[in-house]
Amino acid sequence: MNVSLSGTRAIVCGSSQGIGKAAAIELATLGASVVLLARDAAKLASVQRELSTSAGQHHSHIAVDFSDLAAVERTARQLASDTTKHTGHILVNNAGGPPGGPILAATTADFESAFRSHVLASHILTQALVPAMKAVKHGRIINVISTSVKAPIAGLGVSNTIRGAMASWAKTMANELGPFGITVNNVLPGFTKTDRLSSLVKTKAAKAATSEDAIAAEMLATIPAGRFAEPEETAAAIAFLASPAAAYISGTNLPVDGGRLPVL
Repeated sequence: MNVSLSGTRAIVCGSSQGIGKAAAIELATLGASVVLLARDAAKLASVQRELSTSAGQHHSHIAVDFSDLAAVERTARQLASDTTKHTGHILVNNAGGPPGGPILAATTADFESAFRSHVLASHILTQALVPAMKAVKHGRIINVISTSVKAPIAGLGVSNTIRGAMASWAKTMANELGPFGITVNNVLPGFTKTDRLSSLVKTKAAKAATSEDAIAAEMLATIPAGRFAEPEETAAAIAFLASPAAAYISGTNLPVDGGRLPVL
């Protein structure tokens, strides 16, 4: 099975920590030249030093806030202007989840903010990078979203809504880009050991006036695998979808959730 990414360029959003960082490390291990994107320049520089490098690989990072669409557009133009020759291009759209809470408590500003950071930022980057993908008839667009695409998660009203929008955007894009050798897929992480999960557990425990251990135990009881995922396990799915081996997989939603979803 061919999973080599030698000669490709992988742009990984939200790669200063968590799943994004793990994905960047895995893509670099498979041979891609990785461009790290996130807000914190110092964290990005630290991650860049962790990336494996061999002949022909050139890693870099750009600090950008995905809620600032003007900054995203500048970054997109910078990435599109890269004249380095690549045999393929990979874009991993990944941004931090919106704050939790019931949907009726959400303001219009909450929805607008999340829509900008997720759907619009991803769209701007994709528009800028697709021409380079078309030029070499090879591209991979992978969106890290959520299992809420399949089954909404209680207490995550804004997130459920925005993730659904991302999934529809991605399927539409997959249909349009298929003839050009470009695939578009979504990875749906389940409960994964990240700062996001820790924050959700802490918030739920505070609202329920119980311990964080009790909330974690409730979550674990819903997972047939009996444990939370490691970020590297989701990164492995991202890397596979980015590889030549996944050339005929497009328009899909791939859960990485230990079997938690009741139906597929």
